[in-house]
Parts: sequence; C-alpha cells; structure tokens
Amino acid sequence: MRVLLCAAIPLFFLLLSFQRAEAANGPQTIVLSHLRLIDGTGAPAKEDVFVTIRDGKIAAITTAKPETPPAARVIDYSGKTVMPGLINAHGHLALVCGTQNSATCYTKDNVLAELRQYERYGVTSMLSLGVNRDLIYDVRAEQRAGQLDGATVYSADRGIGVPDAAPPLPHAADQLYTPKTPAEARADVDAMASRHPDFVKIWVDNLHGTKPSMDPAVYRAVIDEAHRRGLRVAAHVYYLADAKSLVADGVDVLAHSVRDQAVDEELLVALKQRGVYYIPTLTVDSSSFAFAEHPAWKNDLFLQKAVSPELLDMLTGDAAVNKAESDSSLALHKRDFANDEKNLKLAYDAGVKVGFGTDSGAIPSRVPGFSEHHELEMMVQSGLTPMQAIMCATKSNAEMLGVEKTTGTLTVGKQADLIVLDGNPLDDIRNTQKIVAVWHGGREVQPAVALK
Repeated sequence: MRVLLCAAIPLFFLLLSFQRAEAANGPQTIVLSHLRLIDGTGAPAKEDVFVTIRDGKIAAITTAKPETPPAARVIDYSGKTVMPGLINAHGHLALVCGTQNSATCYTKDNVLAELRQYERYGVTSMLSLGVNRDLIYDVRAEQRAGQLDGATVYSADRGIGVPDAAPPLPHAADQLYTPKTPAEARADVDAMASRHPDFVKIWVDNLHGTKPSMDPAVYRAVIDEAHRRGLRVAAHVYYLADAKSLVADGVDVLAHSVRDQAVDEELLVALKQRGVYYIPTLTVDSSSFAFAEHPAWKNDLFLQKAVSPELLDMLTGDAAVNKAESDSSLALHKRDFANDEKNLKLAYDAGVKVGFGTDSGAIPSRVPGFSEHHELEMMVQSGLTPMQAIMCATKSNAEMLGVEKTTGTLTVGKQADLIVLDGNPLDDIRNTQKIVAVWHGGREVQPAVALK
C-alpha cells in the first residue's frame, strides 16, 4: 500500500503541473456560440450554431450547446454571422512604400506588415503572385512552423516576364525572370522549382500595344517545364486571343479577366473542359477611377485603417478626382471594367471555375485588405449572388491552391480560419466589412476596425 501511495504522489504532481501549464497558456477549447453559420460550401446558412475550436481546428459544429471543459472560453456571438476567412489568390507583397512603387520596398518587415494587414481584414490566406524575392520562403517556412503571424502566404516565386516589357513594375534583378528563348525559360522554371513555389506566374500581353508580347514559344516552354516539375501556371492576361492560346497550351489559371472584348463560347467551353480557373480581379480596372468616384470613402474607417494619411489623400483628395477626370485612359479603364463584369457573369454561368483575387499590393490604389471586400461587392454587382461570391473567395480558391482539406470552408477538422460579422452578408455583401472578430488557425486576431 505504501509503495502504491508513493507512486501515486509523483503522478499527482505531474497532473497538477499539466493543469497549471494549461491555465498559464490559456484555454485550449474555444466555443463561439449562437452564430449564424455560412460555411462556404454553398449550403444554406444555419441559425443559432455553436462552433467549437480546439488546437486551432474546428472540433465541432452543433445546434445544441456542447459540453465543454471548465477551462473552455465561451464567447456569445448572438446575432452575429460567421463565414470562412477570405483567400486572395492574386495579390502582391511589398511592392509599395507609402504612395509609390519601388524595388527597395521588398523587405521582410514590409512583407510581414502587409500579411498582418490582410489578416486584420479577414484575409486569412493569400497567394503572392510573382515579383517576390527569395526571402518569401523564409516567411513561409516560419509561418508553417508557427513562428510568425499574418495571412498564410503562398508564393509564385519571381515569375516570368518579357524583356523590357511586362510586368511594368519597378523590380530588382532577383525579383523577376525575363527569358528570351524557350531554353532560358526552362532553366528559369527549374531554378524556381528548386525553391518549391506554390505556383509559377507568367506575364504575356503587350500592355495595350505599348510593349512586345511574350513569344508563345517561351510561354509554352514555361507551361511544359512547370507541369513536368509538378507546378501549375497562372497567366497575366488581357486579350481574348491570348487567353484562348494559353488555355490550349495548358495554362492552369487565368489570373485576370479577359478585358478587350466579351468572352466567346469557344473559350468558355475550353475553360470548363480543361478545368482552368478564371480570376476576375475587378479591382484592377476599378482602382483607376473608383476612389475618385467615391471621395466619401476618405471618411470610411474601413479604408482609413488600411492606408497612411498621405495615401488616403492621394486616392481620395481633390487632386485625385481632378486627375482621374482628366486621365486620357479613363474611358479605356471603364470599358475594360464593363468587360470584367460581363465576362465574370458569363464564365460563372457557363460552369467555369471562378476564383477570387484583386491584384492588391501591386500599386498603391489596390489596397491590401480593403480591396478584397470591395471585390466581393463588385462581384455581386456583376450578377453573382452573395453566396456565390463568398464561395469564389473561400471554397473555390482553397481548391485552386490545393489546400481544400485544411481550409476554405467551415467544416469539422479544418483550420479555424473564420470571420465573425455584425450583419448577414447574404442580405448585403457589404456586411463583410462589419468585422467583429477574425480567427486564424484558432488564433484570435484584432480586426483593423473592430465592431462590438
């Protein structure tokens, strides 16, 4: 009896130490209670739901109050709506400093600052689609090891452009490949593959006829070599003819809308048959005139918290309005935007896989975090339902990135990547901007503009 008692005493103190450690480290079980649930699968919203989070994942979704351990944290979200965190499948990191683009912007500090901004706006994952420096892989590795916060980053490495042409962004030599021949293109893909990117990016168009296009032999070599290496390819595209050629040659993602004209049946059938994703990026063209048309945005906290005072003035001030109105390319941007909207609706109705992206971070007027919510609003204005737009930005993008088993929908076993809203986005998609809380991998994140 004495031996058993002696053995039990160390066990008692061991259990006590575990309990003390749990208390010190915070509760491992979190229950978000009395929510309206939009799970991102397309299923109708469910009322008065309890979402249990444990160890960063969704442990249960119930309509009855779950049994919880004494140390569980229970948060009453009565009247609130929960939806999956947004996934931006076309963004860029650290290309802007203040109000200007500069090749000197791409530092680890700036990358982290923008990832954190995305996260505070409920964008819990993003694909940095080219013009990256190799340090992006350090950030990705540290995030996966649980050492860094911010939106979960995926990388398309440096990307492949056209010599002295697209992309028209300031960049250092280690941010972009510009091969002149198919052999050089294959070597560049091999170099990227050694770093294990999530995608390969190519820019092919001629920038409204001002620069040379990419030689089709070069982009065919990129697509072929990337596929040989097990990598998918996303293409910056503008013209219908280029889109048709790229799809025929095996591209996996059209990273922008077709904008020169309406898409036709030939392209729609090819996109659907080949399973190519179509990312509309309405923000690209709308950012040329939207701020000038909505100067009242300068009083909107949702925008103010995403930009510096200098950038806010540049985007919404009187000078910005006058500049936009006198811009000789304004009519072209508006025409392109009209085609963006029309082609998004045509693609979605044809059964094409439609993703979600904004090109945020590429230039100052495409504001990380803010742009993603405005993109949802424009997708609905284009004819999608709020549920369809939400699915493009969550479930569809997770599938495009190949991470649908871990994120993209609010289902048991997946990461707790979610946004709590003070309003139902199915009633008004602008309610995605009424963020009460952001949870990323079960970690609570302070929203940029926190509502109660």
